[in-house]
Amino acid sequence: MNNLNYGIIGNCRSAALISDKGSIDWCCLPEFDSASVFAKILDDNIGGSFEIITDDHYFRTQKYLENTNILVTTFDNGTDVFEVNDFMPRYKKDNGDYNIPPEIIRYFRKISGRPQFAILYDPKLEYASGVTSTFVKEDHVISVSNTLKFDSLFLYSNFCKQSISESKLIELEDDGYILMAYNEKIFLPTLAKIRLEFERTKTYWLGWADRTTEYKKFNKEILRSVLTLKMLSYQKTGAVLAAITTSLPETIGEVRNWDYRFCWIRDASMVVKVVSELGHVELAKDYLQFIVDLIPNKDEKLQIMYGINKEKELTESTLDHLSGYMGSKPVRVGNAAYSQRQNDIYGILMDVIHQRLINFTNDTENVEELWNITKGIVWVVQNHWQEPDKGIWEFRTEERHFTFSKVLCWTALDRAVKVAEILGKFSIANKWKQLLVTIKADILENAWNESAQAFTQSYGSEDLDAAVLLMENYGFIDALDPRYVSTVIAIEKNLSNDGLLYRYKNKDDFGLPSSSFTICTFWFINSLFKIGQQKKAEKLFKKLLSYSNHLGLFSEDIDFKTKRLLGNFPQAYSHLALIETAINLSTITEEEAVRDTIS
Repeated sequence: MNNLNYGIIGNCRSAALISDKGSIDWCCLPEFDSASVFAKILDDNIGGSFEIITDDHYFRTQKYLENTNILVTTFDNGTDVFEVNDFMPRYKKDNGDYNIPPEIIRYFRKISGRPQFAILYDPKLEYASGVTSTFVKEDHVISVSNTLKFDSLFLYSNFCKQSISESKLIELEDDGYILMAYNEKIFLPTLAKIRLEFERTKTYWLGWADRTTEYKKFNKEILRSVLTLKMLSYQKTGAVLAAITTSLPETIGEVRNWDYRFCWIRDASMVVKVVSELGHVELAKDYLQFIVDLIPNKDEKLQIMYGINKEKELTESTLDHLSGYMGSKPVRVGNAAYSQRQNDIYGILMDVIHQRLINFTNDTENVEELWNITKGIVWVVQNHWQEPDKGIWEFRTEERHFTFSKVLCWTALDRAVKVAEILGKFSIANKWKQLLVTIKADILENAWNESAQAFTQSYGSEDLDAAVLLMENYGFIDALDPRYVSTVIAIEKNLSNDGLLYRYKNKDDFGLPSSSFTICTFWFINSLFKIGQQKKAEKLFKKLLSYSNHLGLFSEDIDFKTKRLLGNFPQAYSHLALIETAINLSTITEEEAVRDTIS
């Protein structure tokens, strides 16, 4: 059973989740990280939603308009058919700026017969923390909150506004629309204007999708993933969100519920690297500017995460009035992990900077700032690589010498050396190479566990960790090195459960993990591909793809038994790993596949 049957619409300013029944169950306005106006996904009773109600004879199907982020839900009872095209406007204006208003358009198109439906319009502003009152005015419907912070929402439609407000039956005689806006409209919408917004937004997404590199295999899955990742990018600053939701639990009924509406340096850097390889270089440039803006002082350390508007303090609190997703509490706003030290982020960021300089050798914009950041990162790594940290999985208590963190410290130095050489700074590159050798020797000596026949989670530990699979990905070790091959085999034996991977199995701050972390399974499939087991990798990849929701979207986690999606949604991490794996597998020739089967 898959309870995250949602589509995402967005315009790089905010986003919304719409169920396969056509109900908007999650939306924050005016920005991604603003308070919710609909939060039924976090509380069935008081969260608020925007639903389209029909009788039981209507069959509903849902898809994206091909190569766009316009979501189409079709209602069909055999005779009476209509569809709802949901989108948030996004297109380039004549002056070069983007039109990305904080609003949702629901464009109703009559297909046949005499379709009838009712609207349940139930906004609950400010995370449903107070009372939201809705009033019908002459040319709009307004909802206001009684909380200390004044908030309001406006609705416009060519349907009877009283019928919408009172959930009365509406017969669709011709095309119609409902426009929900955070700001009051000075110029009232019309059906003609709505159709124009629809066409402009459709044209924008078609054009953006057309610039995406095509591959021989899995092109549909790659394109849906990259379109989703684009919606997780924030136009104003270049930040990339981990997900658009908060507090969707890793396991139903447990407390592993986090707010993911922020920019993790690690996740975002990986996303930018993959998306820029697909041809979308502007996203990479915007993100690097985001980083440059965040590091004004040479001695300032990089946080692991920031707010999408570059906020550095992300104080965590709980919304105790909300019951949580399927009763999983607490519901959190903010994320206390922002203050953690995770040494791996330096290597990941340096990898992106290095890619930027390789891919855009003639583009001198920001080069001096990037060189400054490079030197600052090396300084931090030189002084702190021998210290323990919280690791990629953000353990909230004990710090350890995590293997992945050490490998990424090596990566930071390796890419810094390469950047220095690209910029002609050979003497400093030679100086940094000495530390590069030292870090590598330290990892090979302390991370390898003879009895486990694998590189383990941390120095002196026997616990295995899926993140260690990325050692090869970052160039630390060759894929066919016997120690790496042995590590992949050991991780499969210990962490794989019916083809899905645990991140790790050892106890953490909240007990034993009980769901599969989606990205880890993609990492594992990539590793199988790299060590020569291409056929097996492709088989597992196709199996994993079958666990996505009806639109090909993935969350953070998958339940081992039921295969239902869990965790925040849609997850940038999961989709970037899907793309990376699909690109690798698309390079397999028929000859290689046969050879792999024979071997």
